[in-house]
Amino acid sequence: MRALLTLLIVCFSFNAQSQDIERLTAEKLWNLYRVSSLQVSPDGSQCALVATKYNISTNKGNGDIYLVSSDGSKIQQFTTGNSTEGSPEWSPDGKHLAFVAKREGDERSQLYVMPVDGGEATRITELPLGASNPKWLPDGKGIVCISKVLPEYGANFDSLKAEIARRKESKVSAMITEDRLYRYWDHYLTDGYIPHIFTVNVESKEVTDLTPNMKRLFSYHGGVDYDISPDGSYLIATALTEGPPYHNLYTDLYKIPTDGSGTMENLTEDNPSDDFQARFSEDGKYILYGKLLRTDRNAERTRLMKRDLESNEEIELCRDFDRSPREWVYSEIDRTVYFTAADRAKTSLFSVPFSGGAVTQLYHDGTNGSIDVHGDRVFYLHQSFNAPNELYSISTSGGNPVQLTRFNDTLLADVTMGKVEDVTFTGARGDKVQMYVIYPPGFDASKKWPLLVLIHGGPHGTFSDSFHPRWNGQLFAAPGYVAITPNFHGSTGFGEEFAECINGAHAEMPFVDVMAATDHMLAKGYIDSSRMAAAGGSYGGYLSAWVGGQTDRYACIINHAGVYNLMAQFGSDITHHRDISYGGTPWEDPDAVLRWSPSHHAKNYTTPTLVIHGEKDYRVPYGQGLELYGMLKAKKVPARLIIYPDENHWILSAQNSIHWYGEYHKWLDQWIGVGGK
Repeated sequence: MRALLTLLIVCFSFNAQSQDIERLTAEKLWNLYRVSSLQVSPDGSQCALVATKYNISTNKGNGDIYLVSSDGSKIQQFTTGNSTEGSPEWSPDGKHLAFVAKREGDERSQLYVMPVDGGEATRITELPLGASNPKWLPDGKGIVCISKVLPEYGANFDSLKAEIARRKESKVSAMITEDRLYRYWDHYLTDGYIPHIFTVNVESKEVTDLTPNMKRLFSYHGGVDYDISPDGSYLIATALTEGPPYHNLYTDLYKIPTDGSGTMENLTEDNPSDDFQARFSEDGKYILYGKLLRTDRNAERTRLMKRDLESNEEIELCRDFDRSPREWVYSEIDRTVYFTAADRAKTSLFSVPFSGGAVTQLYHDGTNGSIDVHGDRVFYLHQSFNAPNELYSISTSGGNPVQLTRFNDTLLADVTMGKVEDVTFTGARGDKVQMYVIYPPGFDASKKWPLLVLIHGGPHGTFSDSFHPRWNGQLFAAPGYVAITPNFHGSTGFGEEFAECINGAHAEMPFVDVMAATDHMLAKGYIDSSRMAAAGGSYGGYLSAWVGGQTDRYACIINHAGVYNLMAQFGSDITHHRDISYGGTPWEDPDAVLRWSPSHHAKNYTTPTLVIHGEKDYRVPYGQGLELYGMLKAKKVPARLIIYPDENHWILSAQNSIHWYGEYHKWLDQWIGVGGK
C-alpha cells in the first residue's frame, strides 16, 4: 500500500507539472514582435531595423523603426504612431534615415526622411501609386525609389491620378489579357501598371523617371532589385528579358544612368538563363551577382560571380561549393565576400575571398539573414525553432555570436519549448535524409505518443530550423504531438543533385522518404502506430494527397493549399517549367503527368482529411481543394473543408491564422488525440 501510494503521488506530481507547463499557442505567436529590415549605419555605430507588433482584435500590424547600438547597449524607438514604417535606409553621412510609410493624408505609402538626432519626418514624394525600396544616392542629395506607372502617361502624374480615379469609379470589373503571365499569388497583372525607377531630389522633391521607356515587368513578382554605383552615375537593375506575353521569365542585368536619359544597357545578354542581384564593390570596379546557366532545370544551384566592369572578365567565386549563395555583401577591409546559403536544413553564414577560392563557414545554427558587414563584425537576424528573429553580430572570422536585441524575451519567458533533435535516416536510393524531431513539452519516452509528419512545400524548399509564423514546428508539437520534418529528396540545402533528382517524378522518392521517416520514428518505441497523422501545404499538400492514395497507415491527413490534380495546375499563376516538374504536358504526354497526379489514385483514398484553402490562392487555385474535398465526400470518406475567401496561398491575417491553428489542432485531436498514454 505504501508503494502504491508513493506511485500515485509521483504520477499526480508528473500530471500537475505537465498541466503547469506554459505552452506556445497561436495567440502567443501573434503577440510576438517580428523583426526585419536590418540596415547598419555608415560608421557602423548602430543598426536600424523594423519591429512589427500585431493587434489581434483589429487584425493589423504596426511596424516601427528602432535604432540599436552595434554592441547592443542601447535600443531607441525611432518612429512612433499608428502608421507602419518600413525599408529604413541610412543617408551617406549617417545623419538621416529614409523610410516608407503610409501616414495620415497618404492614400498610398510614400517616401519620408527624418533626422537621426531628432525632429519631424518630411514627406518627399507624392507619387500616385506610392513609393518603395528606397536607396540614397552617394552624394546624399537624392534618393532612388520604385513606383508603378501607366507607361502611356509618362511623367504626367496629374493624368495618371485622373486615370486611377476613373478606374476606381468604373463599374466594369473585367480582367482582360493575352499574356501567359497575367496574375501573381493573389492579384491580377492585367491593369497595365509597370514599376519604374525614379530619383527624388531631397530638397526640391523633384522626381525624375530613370526608366521612361520600360513597358515590361522587372520581375514576375513585381519588385525591383538594384544597386547604385559608388559614384552615383548609374545603377544596375535586374529585369525580365522579355515583355508581354511573357513566354519566358528569365532575367538579365541592365545598366541604367541616373541622369534621366532613359537608356538601358543589357550587361548579361549572352547568358540564356537568369542573372540577378548585382552588388557593387566599394571602388565601383566590380559587381557581384548571381547566375544560373540552364533553362531546362528547376533547382540549379546559384553561382556567385565577380565581374570586372571594364574588361567584362568574370570568375565564379565559390566554384566547389554545392550550395546556392544569397544576400552577398562585400567588405573592402578584408577583401572578402560574406553571404548566406541554405545548408543542411539551416541557413548558414559563409565567407569567400574576393579573389575566389575556398568557402569558410562562419556560423551554422538556425536561420540567418539580412546580413550586413562593418569593420570586423557581421550583423544579421537570427531565428531558430525555439525563438523568433533577433539582431546578432559575429566576428568576420567566426566564433561565438553576440545577441544584440531581445524584443521577445519577456513575452516568451514563461513558455516552455519542446526539445528539438537533428537526425538522419536512410531514405530513397539508400541516401541519408535529414529531419528534425520536435518533442512536445513534458515529453516522456516511457509513454506512447501521437506522431505528426510535417511535409514542406516547394518541393524545392526546406523545413528549416526557423520560427515560422505560418508553419511553426513548436506550435504544432505543443499540445502533445511528436512532430517530424523530413527534408526528403527535392529539398534544397543538400546539394544540387539531391534537389533536382525528383523532377519528372514529383512524388516517387519523397513518398519513400516520408514512409522511411515514419518507420524511423516507430522504431524508437514511443510512437503509437494507431495515432499518426500527415500534414502539408502547397507541394506538401500535394504529397499529403499522394500519401492518401497510396497508404492508410495514417489516422488522418491535413491538406493546406495542396495540389490534387496536376492537369489543373496549368491554371496556376506560373505555368513555366511545369513540363520539367511533371515529366510532360497534358497535350504532349498526358500519361506522364497523370502517373504522378494524386487525382489518378483516388480509388485507394480512405483517410479522413481536413482540406484548407484560400480563395485568393492563384499559385494553387482553390478549385484543387474543392476537387479533393468533392472526391472525399462522394466516397463517404470523413472530410472537413475550410475556405478563407480573403486569404491567398498563405493564411496571413491574425484572426484567420489563429482560427487556422485551432482547426488544425482540433482535427488532430479528433483523430489521434493529444499527449502520451
